[in-house]
Amino acid sequence: MKIFILNPSFGDNFVRVARWSAKSRGRVQRHPEFLLIAAQILIDQGHDVKFVEAAACNFTPEDSFKLAEEFQPNLLLIHATTPSIYSDIEQAKIIKSKTHCTVAFVGQHVTAEAENTFSIGRGVIDYILRREYDYALRDLANGRPLASIAGMSWWDGHQVINNPDGPTIDVNELPFPAWQLIQPEWYPDGGKKFPFLTLITGRGCNNACTFCRDPQLMYGYRLRNRTAQKVVDEMEHDLKIHPQIREIMFETDTFAADKKHVTEVCEEIMHRGINKKISWSCNMRVNTDLELLPLMRKAGCRMLMTGFEFGTDAQLRVIRKGGVNIEMATRYAHRANALGFTIHGCFMIGAPGETKESARKTIDFAKSLPLDTIQITGVAAYPGTTLYKWAKENNYLIPGDWREWLTPQKEQRTLLTYPQLSSKEIDEFIDTGLKEFYLRPRQMWQMLISIRSLGDLLRKLHGFKAFIDYFFKKTIGFFKKKTPDYTRRELITTITQSDTISL
Repeated sequence: MKIFILNPSFGDNFVRVARWSAKSRGRVQRHPEFLLIAAQILIDQGHDVKFVEAAACNFTPEDSFKLAEEFQPNLLLIHATTPSIYSDIEQAKIIKSKTHCTVAFVGQHVTAEAENTFSIGRGVIDYILRREYDYALRDLANGRPLASIAGMSWWDGHQVINNPDGPTIDVNELPFPAWQLIQPEWYPDGGKKFPFLTLITGRGCNNACTFCRDPQLMYGYRLRNRTAQKVVDEMEHDLKIHPQIREIMFETDTFAADKKHVTEVCEEIMHRGINKKISWSCNMRVNTDLELLPLMRKAGCRMLMTGFEFGTDAQLRVIRKGGVNIEMATRYAHRANALGFTIHGCFMIGAPGETKESARKTIDFAKSLPLDTIQITGVAAYPGTTLYKWAKENNYLIPGDWREWLTPQKEQRTLLTYPQLSSKEIDEFIDTGLKEFYLRPRQMWQMLISIRSLGDLLRKLHGFKAFIDYFFKKTIGFFKKKTPDYTRRELITTITQSDTISL
């Protein structure tokens, strides 16, 4: 079967597979590793697969239509998101009219809103593959009867049929992503060494944060780690396919949740000498066992992407950030800083019960910690999450339609508003926090002296450009000229070959 996998565009720099589908304030892009795992499964089954990364490459819809018409697929697969769902369906409609293919949608939004998606996409969407769709897609491509495909929702001509969910996938059975179908240079990020790839060490999460989509909609609440050997095999595989990469990001939500797993991964990395070839970074929680940090550092870990989230224990409790408090977060940050890690802090404004005083405490808390970079967003309430249901029931959710999930410029939009703290005030706190953190002379000096290579310089320039671009376009609406995005230029591929592994 000929299968056209499309990660559709939705305006310039729209990030489709991040935790918040929008044009990020940091102007970053994220690798579609889950789509590419599914693509490799299809390739291994002998199918003819074409993958089009329209989002990261800023293709126009017409670019995608042309490629699809040239390929003439039997099946079109689209990763849909909440804010882009109407656009995704419209693009599928046009491709279907040009190629007469069947259409399948995947992703968190369509998993949560299958009935609504079929209603909007009547006559366009044939199938929705809910939750972990790897094997459902394989079975669909291999021609199994629809009624026998676990996790499949389909339109039988009269009604939506929802087959039972499939069994939990053994992550050690999954192939490595089909990285041969993309170029790492398509994915800029001011915090990562450029170019880089992401790596999923496991699926699922053993926490129950109210706002987080993936455990609730895709992979469940049990963390399923791959073996250390598999993880490091993939690192070697990535370097073989794309030897120019300078870093690998372990994108697993809670990489360090299992001390034994982390220890085995670090020891395997050092045993094979990968830490002498490339650096790696990972997502972290502040309740990580601090005894792991020296070993991780020795094994080549450079940066810790850490969810501090809020500056008060009350806000952490209300979003169910289990086992975490401010004292613990402070201790973690100072220990990681003392060991020489680069620390990126993730913060939010707008939890249930948030006030001006608690929002101010989050900003002050971020400034008090020895962090290299931060991000601040409004708390996102996505369909299918506990937070979304609560906000909708209490009339705190602003959007009345999926089209209203972003600003007209496709930027992140604050989705919640409260009697004691409006969405406008939440936005103001976000901008104030970013300015106060980054515009401190001490912070600017620290960022300057941390530049040790051409790769470091490119990252800092991208981050600076993103900061200016966000605030300038927000405050001066007539700014129309698009500055060149140097991270997309082929020239950078050559320049970054000289980047040193400065851990």
